[in-house]
Amino acid sequence: MIVQPAANEARRTRSVQKTLLVILVLNWAVAGAKLWVGSRTGSASMVADGYHSFSDGASNIIGLVGVTLAAQPRDREHPYGHKKFETLAALGIAVLLLAVLVEIVGNAAGRFLRPVTPEVTVASFAVMLATMAINFAVSRYELRAGRRLASDVLVSDSAHTLSDLFVSTSVLVTLGAARLGLPWVDAAGSLVIAGFIGKAAWDILAHVLRVLGDAAVLRQEELERVILSVEGVHGCREVRSRGRPDDIKVDAVIFLERSLPVEAAHDVAERVEGAIRERFPGVTEVLVHMEPAQRDPDPVVGHLGRG
Repeated sequence: MIVQPAANEARRTRSVQKTLLVILVLNWAVAGAKLWVGSRTGSASMVADGYHSFSDGASNIIGLVGVTLAAQPRDREHPYGHKKFETLAALGIAVLLLAVLVEIVGNAAGRFLRPVTPEVTVASFAVMLATMAINFAVSRYELRAGRRLASDVLVSDSAHTLSDLFVSTSVLVTLGAARLGLPWVDAAGSLVIAGFIGKAAWDILAHVLRVLGDAAVLRQEELERVILSVEGVHGCREVRSRGRPDDIKVDAVIFLERSLPVEAAHDVAERVEGAIRERFPGVTEVLVHMEPAQRDPDPVVGHLGRG
């Protein structure tokens, strides 16, 4: 069995936590600016965007809790580790997004029934442009860190932050429309924002459900190809994978020469584990079961458990 070294995992956790803390400060600074200017000018779309940015910061806190729990070592009650707590944190971010979506849709409906003309100022445009630049930089930084560290929370949260860019663009459009005497566009812009938020929530939920539902992480054909490339392996079946991108569990049954001594058979299994780990860096555990090869000279490659 191959398990990721504890020291590497500790460094990864610290890196994810540091990234989330930096982004938390930036997100709430952006949210504060949008909410303050939006409330003073009466812009529903800017206030909605401010709540969206505020939820970005709240999701960072959820992420910090999830990452900290996920970093706990294996124990008797959690022999497979605590990694899925990070995935659960991503689920919490999606739920938070959906709650913000409901709030924004409710406010927009009220604006359609009781139209309010927002005050459009130079400060409004300046704040939106400045926060868009910050959001773009934050999203890119978080996405790169998430991919490098294989973190569900960072990748999910980067999608959350990136949606702010599209949201802010729609706010700029509504501000321009209000200046032209079309106040209803402000409420309509809030609904557009709700659509972007819903899309971000759906993307996160789809990923979370794949992990929690133990969907296949690696292509079975590719895994079989790696296994069969190891000298001494006559065939394989029941090749399966599950888990998160940074915590992939692999199971496989391999067929070996019937006359192979136990020590030699164990050596082949070790080389299979090593080959899988080298080809797929996210693999943290490989379980190989050995069986005697069938008398049929053709290699046996089963497809049981295909995900």
